[in-house]
Amino acid sequence: MAALTTTFFIFTVLSMFPLTEQGSSLNQKLRVKPGETVTLHCYDLSCAAVTKIKWTRSDLKSEDKYVFFHRDNRSYEDYQLPSYHGRVKLIDQQKMDGVASVILTNVNINDTGTYKCVTSNERKKSFTHFTYLTVTDSVSQHAADVELYEGEEFVLLPCEFPTFRIDEPTVVWSRYDLNPSTVHQRQQEGDDRKDQNQLYSSRTSMKTFALETGDLSLNLTNLRLSDSGTYTCTVRSSRWGEDRVTDVRLQVKVYRVEVDSGVKSVQLPFKTFYLRQVVRVEWSDDMNRKVHVYQNSSDQPEEQDEYYRGRTEKKRNLKPGDFSLTLKYPTDRDRHTYTCTAYNKKGNILMMKQVKLWVEVYRVEEVDSEVESVQLPFKTTSDLPEDVSVEWRDGDNRKVHVYQNGSDQLEEQDEYYRGRTEMKRNLKPVDFSLTLKYPTDGDRNTYTCTVYNKERNILIMKEVILQVKVNRVEVDSGVESVQLPLETTVHLPEDVSVEWRDNADKKVHVYQSCSDQPEEQDEYYRGRTEMKRNLKPGDFSLTLKYPTDVDSRTYTCTIYNKERNILMKKQVKLLIKVCQVEVKEGEDSVELPFMTVGDLPEDTEVKWLHFESLKMVHVYKKGSDRPDGQNEDYRDQTEMKRNLKPVDVSLMLNSPKLTDTGRYICEVYSKKENIRRRKTVQLKVKVSSAEQIEIEDETVDMRIRSSSSNETPLMADQSL
Repeated sequence: MAALTTTFFIFTVLSMFPLTEQGSSLNQKLRVKPGETVTLHCYDLSCAAVTKIKWTRSDLKSEDKYVFFHRDNRSYEDYQLPSYHGRVKLIDQQKMDGVASVILTNVNINDTGTYKCVTSNERKKSFTHFTYLTVTDSVSQHAADVELYEGEEFVLLPCEFPTFRIDEPTVVWSRYDLNPSTVHQRQQEGDDRKDQNQLYSSRTSMKTFALETGDLSLNLTNLRLSDSGTYTCTVRSSRWGEDRVTDVRLQVKVYRVEVDSGVKSVQLPFKTFYLRQVVRVEWSDDMNRKVHVYQNSSDQPEEQDEYYRGRTEKKRNLKPGDFSLTLKYPTDRDRHTYTCTAYNKKGNILMMKQVKLWVEVYRVEEVDSEVESVQLPFKTTSDLPEDVSVEWRDGDNRKVHVYQNGSDQLEEQDEYYRGRTEMKRNLKPVDFSLTLKYPTDGDRNTYTCTVYNKERNILIMKEVILQVKVNRVEVDSGVESVQLPLETTVHLPEDVSVEWRDNADKKVHVYQSCSDQPEEQDEYYRGRTEMKRNLKPGDFSLTLKYPTDVDSRTYTCTIYNKERNILMKKQVKLLIKVCQVEVKEGEDSVELPFMTVGDLPEDTEVKWLHFESLKMVHVYKKGSDRPDGQNEDYRDQTEMKRNLKPVDVSLMLNSPKLTDTGRYICEVYSKKENIRRRKTVQLKVKVSSAEQIEIEDETVDMRIRSSSSNETPLMADQSL
């Protein structure tokens, strides 16, 4: 029966790792403290007799020297590195079940390194295992740290104890963060699964002769993310009690695949042992969209989400258990965690695995908004037919540039990009790079180039991220004016026209036919701007008078020739800090300043509002104050200036109180003249010095009275 079990074990492992000239399986990571004993695991996964075992250290280059060398049923200490003499031995001298693991005793810092185990058998086949050993004083309480990816066939959690010296031993593997906590239990009669947590049903096993050899390692198959945790190996005996042997921390990670945007396809791997019961395989993304469905020996495109339609292909080789998915033309929008689920005919889940896909997008080095143009590169070595069509689109799916039937298709281009693009058309080598003229911060986007054949099938797809840097100007609220700079060394003709616009597309200032055009200017800016007009050197900087926080915007200056072709474009980002006013409570008054330009017509209205409470603080209308529109809390407490040149509508707030703290918004508007001005003032009313002293005195007095009323707590404090 034991021989049959061993043969079945080896057959199962062989189905997971096909025999090759050099096989590779388990990679193990261990962290231990100096002076401890550690097992370096290694297995020969064939049915043939093991003839040679070689343990080496890849970082130690001594020729013909090994950590451990075993051949023809004996060890050779002469071939061994001196530092390992007397410290390494086989865990199983008969190499039962193909075990080539060794025990390393009394480890030290110098034992840190990568250990390679190579087994050879009578069939001249070999298997390779690696163990990454770290010996450090700062190791955690765990005897071993093991890291693997979800969906891996198995992991071996190491545990050793001389159970062969104990009467009627029981071994329990536990996870104390679960209920029930039992992962696996072995007694002399065999496995006892009655208390096993159902998460581990049919997924755990121990070696047949574990209690006889002392190798109590746990084999856990079909790894899941939920398997991450700390596993405790405990040995129990009715005579000797309980011994907590070791803790193993297992981390199961999501497998990660990284590719560059522009590759034709990417494979999301999922290979496992043959599952005869599988009748349906489903790939989905983390948005719960069905990426690919395979059932009854055929794909089910009608169940597939339209975003993935025509872009996926799954291997159908179920016997080796290869459920890998090929995703064509990946872009950054495909950055997801993908889940593959295999079902049986009853709809029960047989296994599940996740793969995280990261698509790296090429980034154009950040350019200034004043550069004449920027290139979005697209080159490939792929052979393409001559009748291809090319589409550049932005992240909002607008057509940036279209090339078809051997020429550009300007009528299909979005008007935002019209006249601003130019594309290379080289087929050998392929180069469809796009030049974008006069880039601004509005062009910050992800651009996708897609190449189609004449049947409109995608041949290749690539993305490029563009970042545009904008010049930034920052001033305090209350300054008389601020300058938005635009200087250039480019030679410009004398008949240029200049337009300054804000990011709401309002005309801030217009210069044409050698003079300003105030009638084209938006009323919000009327009378508040002044532009330099120096052609040599080119200086079209704009001065904005009495800026407020409402003027915090991005401004674009565009220079045209007489045919209205763009010669230059530049942006400036303006940030006006909110006006800050501080006053102590009890002062006679405080001024909330607001000065602007332009005469105030008779229908001008001025309103001051306390933003947090939404209380109307002051109302001015038709040349006089309107206390009837004022909140009663501010009656007889406010007074507004009414200076017309320059316009000053600052507010005096009398006897400010702590409750007056907050944001005050002033709006000036005239329906007749279409004038609208706005400003925010942040007021902070602080406690006066006298009140602060009074508060502190009251606090001290309360402490004195409290302590004198009961001496026992004070005495207790002193004794402590």
